[in-house]
Amino acid sequence: MKVNDCFVSAPGKAILHGEHAVVHGKVALAVSLNLRTFLKLKATTTGKVCINLPNIDIFLSWDLSELKQLIPYCCAQRVELKCLDPELVRRLREFVGAADGNLDTCHMATLAFLYLYLSLFGSGELPSLTVSVWSELPTGAGLGSSAAYSVCLAAALLCTSGAITAPLREPDHAARWCQEDLELINSWAFRGEMIIHGNPSGVDNAVGTWGGMLRFLAGKIIPLSRVPLLRILLTNTKVPRSTKVLVAGVKDKINKFPAVMTPVLDSVDAISCTCEKVLSDMTSEPITGEHYNILEELIDINQHHLNVLGVGHPALDTLCRVTLTRGLHSKLTGAGGGGCGVTLLRPGWP
Repeated sequence: MKVNDCFVSAPGKAILHGEHAVVHGKVALAVSLNLRTFLKLKATTTGKVCINLPNIDIFLSWDLSELKQLIPYCCAQRVELKCLDPELVRRLREFVGAADGNLDTCHMATLAFLYLYLSLFGSGELPSLTVSVWSELPTGAGLGSSAAYSVCLAAALLCTSGAITAPLREPDHAARWCQEDLELINSWAFRGEMIIHGNPSGVDNAVGTWGGMLRFLAGKIIPLSRVPLLRILLTNTKVPRSTKVLVAGVKDKINKFPAVMTPVLDSVDAISCTCEKVLSDMTSEPITGEHYNILEELIDINQHHLNVLGVGHPALDTLCRVTLTRGLHSKLTGAGGGGCGVTLLRPGWP
């Protein structure tokens, strides 16, 4: 099949409030960052599929004849499913040598790529191509690096398969798809996230797809246009952690202590809704110190809740303690257990 070269990018994200609770049907507020992941897809005639991920030292290639052996498990009917094809996942795990289920970052990134590639092209002729992805986002830091990767993969492969059209035309430097195409990109990016994280909320890939600030609840995405400009300091603890393990740990704790943990999730939900109202008020009335007082209190309360959920870390505690000595308020963002923290900066600081 004819393959057109493609270049796309997607932003990372920071969650203001609602991480982990959003997996259990609560509201989350998330914003896109000016840190992006970039993907270049190039058509080749080598009879191979190549994936280059220099940030994590992955440079792999496969003969099309190898990948064609997996096609029967990715028929056209299954492409329309919104869940993962378990048989294809099993075959791919065996194919990349990860059948035991212990997947590192390299294995997960490879699996996500192969799953999307075979799902989108498996009902026809497999194209020969090279995909190169690089990023400004640190991996495993809670800034949505895997989601930005999945969004880029989904967008580029959907364009190449002809499912959506490439919106970028010379001499444009940036372009967006229509809402229908964005929803399709998001749905396939979510499947990439499922490969990587198991049970993702969908927040990260939604922000990577639409950008801006989003309210997310039970799969429903609402862009928030009436929000003030906030200055946020990002701090990377550089403590690695697994989102999949942390999400599973929270679920286990909720199952073990439902009467204790359910009110915590309800409180996190209320924090997100209260924050959303305050941000809206800040666009319709003069911004005062009281607005920031409330936002800072919400940050402190949510951080305590996240510790109760078991996703805190001593490095994050240190961040909160050190910034508080300067009158600043911080919390973890993303899965926790390390990764990054966000600190709200008042106007004029420092």
